[in-house]
Amino acid sequence: MTLEELKRWIDEGKIDTVIVAAPDVSGKLLGKRFTGRTFIETVAEHGTHGCNYLLTVDIEMEPQTGFRLANWEKGFGDFEFRPDLSTLRVLPWQPATALVICHFHHHDGQRVAEAPRSVLQVQFEQLAQRGLLCNIASELEFFLFNTTYHDAFASGHRDLPPSSDYRIDYHIMQPTQDEPLFRQVRNEMLAARVPVESSKGEWGRGQHEINFIYDEPLEMADMHVVFKQGMKEIAAQRGKSVTFMPKPFVTEPGNSCHIHASLWRGDENSFWDSKTKSGSKLFRQFLGGQMKYSRELCYFFAPTINAYKRYQSASWAPTKLAWSHDNRTVGFRVVGQGNSFRIENRMPGADANPYLAFAATLIAGGAGIDEGLDCGDAYHGNAYVDEKLPSLPRSLREAADLLEQSKLARAALGDDVVDFYVHTARLEVNAFDNAVTDWERVRYFERI
Repeated sequence: MTLEELKRWIDEGKIDTVIVAAPDVSGKLLGKRFTGRTFIETVAEHGTHGCNYLLTVDIEMEPQTGFRLANWEKGFGDFEFRPDLSTLRVLPWQPATALVICHFHHHDGQRVAEAPRSVLQVQFEQLAQRGLLCNIASELEFFLFNTTYHDAFASGHRDLPPSSDYRIDYHIMQPTQDEPLFRQVRNEMLAARVPVESSKGEWGRGQHEINFIYDEPLEMADMHVVFKQGMKEIAAQRGKSVTFMPKPFVTEPGNSCHIHASLWRGDENSFWDSKTKSGSKLFRQFLGGQMKYSRELCYFFAPTINAYKRYQSASWAPTKLAWSHDNRTVGFRVVGQGNSFRIENRMPGADANPYLAFAATLIAGGAGIDEGLDCGDAYHGNAYVDEKLPSLPRSLREAADLLEQSKLARAALGDDVVDFYVHTARLEVNAFDNAVTDWERVRYFERI
């Protein structure tokens, strides 16, 4: 949707509300709703403002201490929300509503370097300087429940009824019960410029997967966050709820966000060597970078406490760093041929912030190109049981320590950005360390 089209729709009464939002550290969209007329007359050109604590609060919206970016000592001033008008889109599941996604800027006009959208923008621009573009797609898994968010909250998120009675991976029959919902999602996401390729049942009870048509990184990340918000809203309108938690239950598989990526020059996939009918030197270098650096960048793929509980043997989530052709036990699965030839990173969970995960993909792969790395031979076998392979980090604490020590992250992102995300991770670790869990009560209440 162009600005002129939006003006016409507002004049015709088809749009009366414009959501002006930006992604926060966790990938949620935060912002304001404006009347259509106010957006056209003021916000489209001049933007709006919001408290700069939005990047330094926890998930409960509690201001956190220890950040240089925003703090009580500086008085928690404002960031500018500067609309990226290329992101204008209608949200069909909301009445007469459009959305525009923004960059965060300081008062002096500089982009807020720590903001997730800025982090990805920098990496995308550096890739373009190499004469390359990246085609990328995320595939998201989630659980659907036959209960509302309010009722789930009131129950303490216990005994939630899944939308299927058994595992439904590739099943057609039982997911048909929820086809009215998924048909609405597929069609209305397309109208919102989030082209869904397919939906399917997954390996858990009530678990589903959505695949998107690939795009360039910034556009794909925008689509990703719009989908997550829209999926929740559409489910809620039907008295249901979904979760993108990476491991909501011990007895069920986790929710992944596999990332498919390839580098292109013009209309040709530069990962593919048409002469050898196999991966090119560029592919091997990019994958070599991912193999070498993904451990120290793992926070950007797994940013929560819960994320590391997804990494379980024989769970379809990886536990080891290896690559292979069409092998779901490894961290990097290589699939396709010709223009469809690509790397699937199986490390990220559905909690990953796509802006940060895509940026980490480009940072690691770019380092592989710069250093002339090679990915080595493809792995054969069951990576879950191979003790010789390097393991993924086992906790958010370990991932934060690795990120803090990463020379690559500091060179690519700068000390301020790295320190910001290390501090964010450690605050979450501290919050969990101070929590008393149901596991502790069940284990110790009577028997200790």
